[in-house]
Amino acid sequence: MDNALDACEEAGVLPDLFIGIRKVSEEVYRITVEDNGPGIVPAQVPFVFGKLLYGSRFHQVRQSRGQQGIGISAAVLYAQLTTGLPTVVISRTDPKEAAHRFELAIHVESNEPHIVSKKKIEWDRTHGTRVEIELRTSLTARKRLLEYLKFTSVVNPHARIMAEIDGETLTFERVSADPIASPKAIQPHPHGIELGALKRMAGASAAPLGEFLVTSFSRVGKKAAAEIGAAADLEAGRKVKALSADELKRLHAALQSVDVPAPPAAQCLSPIGEDLIRQGLDKEFSLDFVKARTRPPSVYGGHPFVVEAAIGYGGRLRAEDRAQILRFANRVPLMYQQGACAITQSVSDVNWKQYGIAQQGLPMGPVLILVHVASTNVPFTSESKDAIAAISEISKEIDLVLKDLGRELKQFLSRRDRRKAQDDRARAICSIIPEIAAKVAEIVEKPLIDVSPIEGKIMRRVVAKKWTADGMVHLSLRNFTPHEVTLTLYDLSPDEGKGAAPPPSYTDRSGDDFTRVWQVKLPPEEVWDARYRGKGGGRIELRGVEDTQKVVVDLDV
Repeated sequence: MDNALDACEEAGVLPDLFIGIRKVSEEVYRITVEDNGPGIVPAQVPFVFGKLLYGSRFHQVRQSRGQQGIGISAAVLYAQLTTGLPTVVISRTDPKEAAHRFELAIHVESNEPHIVSKKKIEWDRTHGTRVEIELRTSLTARKRLLEYLKFTSVVNPHARIMAEIDGETLTFERVSADPIASPKAIQPHPHGIELGALKRMAGASAAPLGEFLVTSFSRVGKKAAAEIGAAADLEAGRKVKALSADELKRLHAALQSVDVPAPPAAQCLSPIGEDLIRQGLDKEFSLDFVKARTRPPSVYGGHPFVVEAAIGYGGRLRAEDRAQILRFANRVPLMYQQGACAITQSVSDVNWKQYGIAQQGLPMGPVLILVHVASTNVPFTSESKDAIAAISEISKEIDLVLKDLGRELKQFLSRRDRRKAQDDRARAICSIIPEIAAKVAEIVEKPLIDVSPIEGKIMRRVVAKKWTADGMVHLSLRNFTPHEVTLTLYDLSPDEGKGAAPPPSYTDRSGDDFTRVWQVKLPPEEVWDARYRGKGGGRIELRGVEDTQKVVVDLDV
């Protein structure tokens, strides 16, 4: 999936991914990943899938999901070791060209690809790549797999992901129709270069030292190049290809010591963006509150990075559990080793109690916290790339963005609590005033008056009421605001709602419950009523009106 998303990003197309996992025999599963990317040139297919450390982006300084060239070839090798079967790869680069189908294996002794078969075939994709691998495994981590797909969809809201997992079909729709701008590679920064990479670059260059420093490194001008040469005690005219091992070590130390401006982060990084993070979370979690922040670019050790975060509250999150923490690096979910990750540590270090959230190490309650670190070189704790190392610059940025979002959440909770108190008072008014009016009318032996004008003067809101009497369920809407409102009334209950008048716009059944929906346009001071046969219960919802401008009352409760 990482390779597929990267390929689509580089080609500027909206990703349509298919993931298939099907049981072939006892303990053997066929895993299929298909994309609509640019495809792979046939001559390169055997090396991409059949040669370890063949990563095309291994030395590029830019944000990308996969870099080392180990992942897909390691999967091919693992399948080969567990089942002895070759991997099937189908690739097409142009609608005018036929698709090429390969069966590939790896010569373990020489780390070279072995082409078992190769032929041209018809394929319904005009361009793209399909990989089929059969390996010995199980679906014990099914929950984590589904979470991986869901979380990948959250931070890649431009992608449509369809999955068929052992008979179950899932679709994660895209919420953005704009392809992501692919980050552009930049030259390495002097403070981020490693000695081995410097030796490789010097060995491939015929330029003198001064020219080599200016043309091969980011943010190095003639003045900085002269300072680096002087610090390394090397003449600007020396050919870097002829430098000895000791001289290269001096040059490497000089590169680290001379002050050079930070690398250009905007060019080589591709953060998700606040709007898309919110859309991705809303799509998958239906939260009551969600805010996102993208921090300005920063640098650690010559490597540019950006920290993004979001906080969500309510919705379908469980109130009695710990906060759900979603960790991402370069748009890839980090599924394991949560406790060893700098993101988790930063979340734990924040005093969430001052933002109105309970805390036992990690925050508690219906809270979701998302943190995404985008960098040209994410500092993972190990080769498994499951946790981010505690680099002080990164931890500081995470801490700042979490506290910023915490203040936003505190404001939301304060407004919610004030609104709840107002709603409780309004519900009390709607419940008590009619009873007071009835008692007064009884005492003074006068006809019962209409108390609606009194309610309206007190509240100045849209009031929705539900009550049951004589086997009938009654619904009432009254607009006490000075403006016409267009709203949607949802009535959810076990009642089938036969003979509803007026009939609802549509009715839906889910299990033993029914949902009736009315679309209502209500001028100021007007009243709308509906009723149907039933026993009541359930609940009603009013949408299309701001929370501060509505009151919903169930008089049976």
